[in-house]
Amino acid sequence: MTDELICSARSCGEAATYELVWNNPKVHTPDRRKIWLACDVHEETLRAFLSARGFWKETVPMASDAF
Repeated sequence: MTDELICSARSCGEAATYELVWNNPKVHTPDRRKIWLACDVHEETLRAFLSARGFWKETVPMASDAF
């Protein structure tokens, strides 16, 4: 088993390089933040998916001490 953090895109096994921070206002309190992980290839498509639903808040580079 690896400790590497993997992209959240379906069927992607690449290492995550970004954190996509999001919130579903119909379900979560305004201060609640959820995180999807993304590789370089999938950051844009995952962000577009979240943005289309009004969920996306920000994308930040993976923290070296993440999780």
